[in-house]
Amino acid sequence: MKDLTGYIMSREQLPENGITVRDPMPELVLQRVRLYARKRIGWLRKIWQETADNSSNNAEFTYHTEVDGYLSNADTPAAESAWQASEPLVQVWEQALTDVEVAMATQPSSRLNMLADICCLTTAEMDVLQACLAIAIEPNLGRVYAYLQDHSARGYVTMELVARLFGHGRCLPLSAASPLKVWGLIIERETGRGEPPLLECDAFIKNWLLGLDALDETLTGIARLQPYQAPLSAWPVKETIQFIDNITGTAQPVRIIIAGAEGSGRRSFAACVCRQLGLELLTIDAGRIPESSWQQVFMYAQRQAFLDGYALAWYGSVMQERYWPPHIPVCSIQFVIAEVDEFLQPAENMVDHRIELPPVLPDECKLLWLRLIPAAATWPQQELTDMIHRRRSTIGQIVTVAAKNVNSVAAASEELNASFRGRLGNLAQHVSGSFDWNDLVVPPWLQHNLEDFTFEAGERVLLWERPEVQRLFPRGKGLVALFTGSPGTGKTMAAQVVATALQLDLFRIDLSSIVSKYIGETSKNIERILNRAERMDVVLLFDEADALFGKRTDIKDAHDRFANTDTNYLLQAIEQYPGIAILATNKKANIDTGFTRRLRYVLEFPKPDVQMRLQLWRKLIAALAGTAHAALLDKDLENLAEALEITGAQIKSAILSAMFIARRENTPVTMQHLLRGIERELIKEGRGLGKQVNDFLKR
Repeated sequence: MKDLTGYIMSREQLPENGITVRDPMPELVLQRVRLYARKRIGWLRKIWQETADNSSNNAEFTYHTEVDGYLSNADTPAAESAWQASEPLVQVWEQALTDVEVAMATQPSSRLNMLADICCLTTAEMDVLQACLAIAIEPNLGRVYAYLQDHSARGYVTMELVARLFGHGRCLPLSAASPLKVWGLIIERETGRGEPPLLECDAFIKNWLLGLDALDETLTGIARLQPYQAPLSAWPVKETIQFIDNITGTAQPVRIIIAGAEGSGRRSFAACVCRQLGLELLTIDAGRIPESSWQQVFMYAQRQAFLDGYALAWYGSVMQERYWPPHIPVCSIQFVIAEVDEFLQPAENMVDHRIELPPVLPDECKLLWLRLIPAAATWPQQELTDMIHRRRSTIGQIVTVAAKNVNSVAAASEELNASFRGRLGNLAQHVSGSFDWNDLVVPPWLQHNLEDFTFEAGERVLLWERPEVQRLFPRGKGLVALFTGSPGTGKTMAAQVVATALQLDLFRIDLSSIVSKYIGETSKNIERILNRAERMDVVLLFDEADALFGKRTDIKDAHDRFANTDTNYLLQAIEQYPGIAILATNKKANIDTGFTRRLRYVLEFPKPDVQMRLQLWRKLIAALAGTAHAALLDKDLENLAEALEITGAQIKSAILSAMFIARRENTPVTMQHLLRGIERELIKEGRGLGKQVNDFLKR
């Protein structure tokens, strides 16, 4: 298969209906086929006249003389050639045929000659294609083909017909490796037992040869031309073109893998590269191609690219699993759109080049917001600037937000959050909630540290833009904190408060879906999460972090060695993660100490003291039963706070139980209801209120 450079006519030559200026080649093909048919028919009539008894018709096995004629073997290629050389009328047809073939050869820009050159068709293969094209253009030739084959039911092209019609002997073998079959230029259909297969021109090829520019029917609905958009300044367009130019001399096709987050402009980047190369980009959704149809659709896509001068861009997560058929030639430039954590299977005879698309720079991001959402010019500009610096929004996200007709920075921020949900699949769950600083009851020193962590999380992007900071702290731009403490002390709530303050979504990592008994699988799952989350503006919460980031053990066997390798990888991966992550554990002692030393935020959540417990009782009762009722219970709440050393989560659950008990009895919440709720919580730990506590509470 040859490259199309210099062959494809420009789109300016096409009228609005997509049909080219009249190409003389189809008419020349018809003339050529008719002239060859005249020569062949002249010979057939001669031998029929010699063998038939006063019969000039072409009946099927009607007379014994016809059977004798078939058995006499009078219709041989050598005899036919000798007769044609001596027949004056045939010489007239030969001269006309020479004129037609010269005219065909002087049409280098015709689509038929382009197809022959691109697909490297032999003379015999061109004869097959022209015979099929002729009957597709003029169906009445079916009667001629039937006459030529001395069979009224064979009004179609067969290999035997082509062989005798164009002088290739008695038969013309066509291998499976023939371009006619590899590229589906002709379709072969079975017609019945003992009958030769029917050959016909592929519908797309026929239409293309007649000048119609359209997508192959197989590609309709899964492929479209990518419109050109001006590239962003950080996009490596020039570098990519330079790489392609360097490879072009090797005659090997190039496969450019463009990795990045969804909506980061990967297809637009590919279109920019193609624009510089004078190509259009045809994008294909591989996710909509069934596995059983992959090889066929792949061939049709490559064929379309060769004939129309397109580069191809494949997208969809299935591409990392799809096998590129080695027997199908590919067009010189292919793009594959991938996530950062997706890698392709090697393809034979192709040169791969991987590009990770950089995020949009803040200044360009603001211009995009203002261009796509003109109303953003009326929003508080400092709020807009803060959102842009704190959020790494992609081009696709801005386009999506613009379509929602948002009217404020807060609404835009919420839409950005919504666009991320679901990207982590079943590896993480979105934690909904709207807790703020007023809901959090922790010691003052802990709250100050949490506020420091939150401020740093919001401002770190601006700081990391400074080259000197990047030089001094090369490990990454991320921010990771370890929250430790007993169950129910507020670690998860604190993570929710931090996420709310940052106006980001919180995702809890589901250990059941990522921890695997198979060595190396847990690392792969964590890598997949971190790679995807890296391009998202979210807070990751690793609950029960000790299960993932535990201490490395002494090596006693191969299993210990591999387990330590897994742990080493996880520790390095989370340390180098450029986003915001919170690790929560009830077992700080089980966390690897070398890892803990490298964290700047290790925050211990203590069990609440008397004052904190009283604050929790008052806040929660007021929120659930009303401020007035909380005031009536205040003395009881003081006694509860002093007598019972329980956590905030236990207090919350006890109040909820008390509320339902009171609703069942259709009365306001009382001390007795609260005690029943508390006892239900204590039973979980195998303890009860006890006589002394009961006596104290009844004072």
